[in-house]
Amino acid sequence: MFKTEQEIQTNYEILIDEFENKIKVVKAKIDRFSFLRVALLLAEVLVFVVFVSVTNELVILIAGFCLLLPIIIFIAVVKKQQVLEKEEAYLKNLLWVYQNEVAVSTGNGNGYDEGTSFEDDSHPYLADLDVFGKSSLFALINRCATYEGIEKLSNHLSQENNKVAILERQVAVREIFSEIESTFGFRANLKMHRTNKIAEIKYKLKEQLAKQLKFTQGRFLKLYVKITPVVTITLFLAAVVVGGKLWSVLSLLVLVNAAVTFYYMKRINMLYYGFSGSAALLNDYGTAIAWTEEREWKSDYIIALFDSKEKVSLQIKKLAKIIQAFDVRLNILLSAVLNFFFLWDLRCCIKIDQWHQTAASKVENGLDRIGSFEELISIATLTFNHPTWTFPEIVDDFSFSSTFMGHPLIPPPKRIDNHFEFMGQPTVDIITGSNMAGKSTFLRTIGVNMVLAYLGAPVCASKMTLSIFRLLTYMRIKDSLHERTSTFKAELNRLKMILTQVALHENSLVLIDEMLRGTNSKDKLMGSKVFIERLIDLHRPTLFATHDLQLSELKDIYDAAVRNFHFDIQINNGEMDFDYKLKDGPCTIFNAAILLKEIGLSLDN
Repeated sequence: MFKTEQEIQTNYEILIDEFENKIKVVKAKIDRFSFLRVALLLAEVLVFVVFVSVTNELVILIAGFCLLLPIIIFIAVVKKQQVLEKEEAYLKNLLWVYQNEVAVSTGNGNGYDEGTSFEDDSHPYLADLDVFGKSSLFALINRCATYEGIEKLSNHLSQENNKVAILERQVAVREIFSEIESTFGFRANLKMHRTNKIAEIKYKLKEQLAKQLKFTQGRFLKLYVKITPVVTITLFLAAVVVGGKLWSVLSLLVLVNAAVTFYYMKRINMLYYGFSGSAALLNDYGTAIAWTEEREWKSDYIIALFDSKEKVSLQIKKLAKIIQAFDVRLNILLSAVLNFFFLWDLRCCIKIDQWHQTAASKVENGLDRIGSFEELISIATLTFNHPTWTFPEIVDDFSFSSTFMGHPLIPPPKRIDNHFEFMGQPTVDIITGSNMAGKSTFLRTIGVNMVLAYLGAPVCASKMTLSIFRLLTYMRIKDSLHERTSTFKAELNRLKMILTQVALHENSLVLIDEMLRGTNSKDKLMGSKVFIERLIDLHRPTLFATHDLQLSELKDIYDAAVRNFHFDIQINNGEMDFDYKLKDGPCTIFNAAILLKEIGLSLDN
């Protein structure tokens, strides 16, 4: 197993080269088969010319046999080419999967959904911690190609979880991680399909199919469809041998079959078009589900995803074969022959009804399982891509302790890690410091790593121990023209939400970045002071980033309940040097005067 992120990226690049070469080889084979198909077609034309031109009976017999040979070979070539084209499509998807991993690791974006539809400014922490949207935590993690997987991942990032569930998910992620190499193939099978296809199939199976299949359940129709191929073939062979009126009887039967097919055509079409083009889709879903069934899973979380030990993948692939046979109707000439002689469409409809009665309910669980595994694979891939990250220890008693903790969305070369821990009881930790020194990033670092921890994922730290907190943040407060809300009103609404939540939940953790920016400095200071004192009274742990040095003086009043930390700068030859390291005590060095001077404003004037 790889030891560094750079080694992992290099391995992805090696795999990309390998699969690009494999695709070229397969493509060359497909091209050769395409040339062979043209050659066979020309050969068939040539033999046909000979067949109709000669008069010698022996030559006619040989030419007649030779007419069949190119057709037989042509059918075999088409089937082989279809296999190669499917292989090429799979290899291209697998190539995309590896290319996407490189893109994510190099900061070029994730080709999977970035979760913008889940953004919610009113949520207690989502917007402030960059959980959803472009360059978000979700965009870093997500490897789900189905909406079911996307939704499961978004729910676990948005909702509070309990200790038992988190620990079970950690074990499940570790188990998936042990199968990480095969998960790329799992993802490749799902890549080519739209995210909502599973929902469409489930709706079809649960809400529509039973009604659409009612017409197939009549005893007479079933019997007629069953015996028609036998009667047709018997009549045809008899007509060939005996001739005469038997050809007329066969013609009459063909007309009756055509009439029966046309009579049911509207219902046949309704059933077919609900599955049209789904054979490849169902096969790929069946392959993905088979991957989940082929392994002896040990973790309780994964075992609970299975309703039974029955292999649902076989049932899905069985349905795919029926749909594939149904697709013959796309060839008008062949469809006419098969329907008029064998009632082909009706036979497929009856087979779907038989399948529906025995397998439909079981298949739903298998389809749901795909999304659950996608979510776990997403987290396992995160684990694989970041080998220095660690799974946190979740404890019952009030606790937060971290070593070499960094922000997961900042790439390693730019990321600065810090150590931080809570005391044995809740405190308000006031963090002062100059502009751009790292206060806001530090608050988000704590919050976003907690979100990862509660997801059951590894955190961006060498070690972390924490209890379950209900995160409440106040960072990016915006006005709203649509809601006619000023910045100050938006801030008050956010503060009200926090005060309500901290009163209701003892495990609340509050992260505040520069409170009451929308009012004057005097009211801002007094409001911040009152708010902090309220949190002290409630014994709620809080990290409070501010430029107001006077707030650090609360330590003198509430010695056991307040701690001071800061981020500072060093001035070297008039240049600012940020180290982004958290230090004890209030800040003594600020940089506003230097920043103003850089744009032509001097406080000395």
